[in-house]
Amino acid sequence: MTTLTDRMTSALEQYSAWQEPILEDLHRHPELSMLEERTREIVAEHLTESGFTVQHIGGGVVGVLENGEGPAVLLRADIDGLPVKEASGLPYASEHTQTGADGKKQPTMHACGHDFHTVAGLGAARLLAAHRGDWSGTFIALFQPGEEIAAGAAAMVADGLVDKIPTPQACLGQHVLTSPAAGKVAVAPGPVLSSSVSMRVLVHGAGSHGSMPHLGIDPVVLASAIVGRIQTLVAREIAPGDFGVVTVGALHAGTSANIIPDRAELALNFRAYSEEVLDHLVEGVQRIVRAECVAARSPKAPEFELFNRYPVTDNDPDVAARVREAFEGQLGPERVETMAPVTASEDFSVIPEAFGAPYCYWGVGAYAEGREAAPNHSPLWAPDLQPTLRVATEAAASAVLALLGHRR
Repeated sequence: MTTLTDRMTSALEQYSAWQEPILEDLHRHPELSMLEERTREIVAEHLTESGFTVQHIGGGVVGVLENGEGPAVLLRADIDGLPVKEASGLPYASEHTQTGADGKKQPTMHACGHDFHTVAGLGAARLLAAHRGDWSGTFIALFQPGEEIAAGAAAMVADGLVDKIPTPQACLGQHVLTSPAAGKVAVAPGPVLSSSVSMRVLVHGAGSHGSMPHLGIDPVVLASAIVGRIQTLVAREIAPGDFGVVTVGALHAGTSANIIPDRAELALNFRAYSEEVLDHLVEGVQRIVRAECVAARSPKAPEFELFNRYPVTDNDPDVAARVREAFEGQLGPERVETMAPVTASEDFSVIPEAFGAPYCYWGVGAYAEGREAAPNHSPLWAPDLQPTLRVATEAAASAVLALLGHRR
């Protein structure tokens, strides 16, 4: 038996007529993290039309639909875009610019598929609202801002999310990805997305003329030694069976070829599938930086700033099993794969953890089998509109319905 009733599955056949224009509109007008005003109003309007009680919380939108006795289930969709100039060639490509929090105008793009998440979430909301005779309980449709900067989930929690909506017995989320192929989904218990944190490091030297290095302390050489030394952290301090990544994404120093600067700044990113490994990598970099500063005779202690921390996304085995069963019943076992751990990160789990609720997060294929796939965050990111949108909607609705009470 499929998870959705026959009349619900039949109704989905008509959804592309209204979903596709919304997706194209959102894709043309992406908004940066924590600045998603237009998107938020579009979401709120559609939820209200479907009969949800709507609240604006922490920069996001939450719709609650109470439908008799039964469990409460929360489905989360993220809504923000990225500061990327689109080069996808899509007929509905973004040409939108937006002034960011730094006051600078930036090109914006839905380069990570959050437009698909938003419209699929609206589709699941409309479908369940239109077929209340098929289920019982409470459906919570949550649309979260600021995922790309690890700020949105925390902002919603800080704004009283836990006290403002019913407590869910389970939370669900999804993401369009380059794997599996379009038309398929992938789910698994346990860690499926890595934890992550970024770090800024400032090291100090003593400026001098380029012809007189002996009269200065060169922070460029110091920074270079740090970059080389930290490569040993994963290679020699993390067990071969554990996953860890340390990336130096930026190194800035100096203004001229013949001037030794007095400082250098590094920007690093860390990834791991456990908080213990992540903390070890962070502490290891701090240890190496301090030691190299001593070796270089740095005149000041180094400065560290941690930001954009994401927790591990660790699916509850029981919820993941029920979601997989729902997918196999609705889509067929041949279209349901086991999700391999992804090295990207998410702040989704901040929300279920605030409620003490189990959760499941899965992947939806975005590119047809054999098609060359540009990765998430690329300016060339261009998922197949269909069947991606249909499958994302179907997966979201069937997973939610599998955890609600039934009236069949």
